Amino acid sequence: MSHSEDLKPSELERYDRQMMIKGWGVEGQKILKKSKIVVMGVGGLGCPVSIYLAVGGVGHLVLIDKDKPDLSNLNRQILHWEKDIGKDKAISAKEKLIQMNSDIVIEALPLEITEENIFDLVKGATVVIDAMDNFNTRYLINDACTHYKIPFVHAGIYGLEGQLTTIVPGKGPCLKCIFPNPPMEQKKFPVLGATPAVLATLQAMEAFKLVLGIGTPLTGRLLIFDGEAMSFDIMQIKRQDDCEACSHI
Repeated sequence: MSHSEDLKPSELERYDRQMMIKGWGVEGQKILKKSKIVVMGVGGLGCPVSIYLAVGGVGHLVLIDKDKPDLSNLNRQILHWEKDIGKDKAISAKEKLIQMNSDIVIEALPLEITEENIFDLVKGATVVIDAMDNFNTRYLINDACTHYKIPFVHAGIYGLEGQLTTIVPGKGPCLKCIFPNPPMEQKKFPVLGATPAVLATLQAMEAFKLVLGIGTPLTGRLLIFDGEAMSFDIMQIKRQDDCEACSHI
């Protein structure tokens, strides 16, 4: 029986370079092929993170977004092109990704994330990516992932700045521990396309590490990126004993 029976010859060639990474190998790639990652939001963060998850061989990728791209999105939402204006973002993204890797399953869900459907949307996921632009939805993701004990990778951006952390329920603080109250939000805020690209590639790296169990994820740490100064800082963060979302775990 072949050691790589679950990977086709084309997959062994496609993923050859990443399988050379210590702790990855053929077995790690087979684990990735069996994984399911749910990307919440296919905008500035969701587009690049989806690209790297897709080309890396995540077996089942779920893309969720209720919006349609407009011209002002195109400076950062790189899976949406001029011809896609007015099309569902989830569908637009899937069309491009399937051309990058036809060996994976990509599911496009053009719907709004709500309190009523969030638990169904994340159930069965290996990892969830928080690529949203508002904390109300992020708190829903936090609640559902905490309930099912599914790890998720959070990122947020503004202008030339961003933040990143990995939530592993029961092993570190949840999003409510870090942000017990939602920060003040603007419907329209400044952003350079390169900023979400930086944070999204780090989100993808965290997701791969979580699936494969390699490296040290950002659990209990908040990474702060300042693109103007080109600096990365790490803040240690702790669980809150009275957190309404995760104190019961």
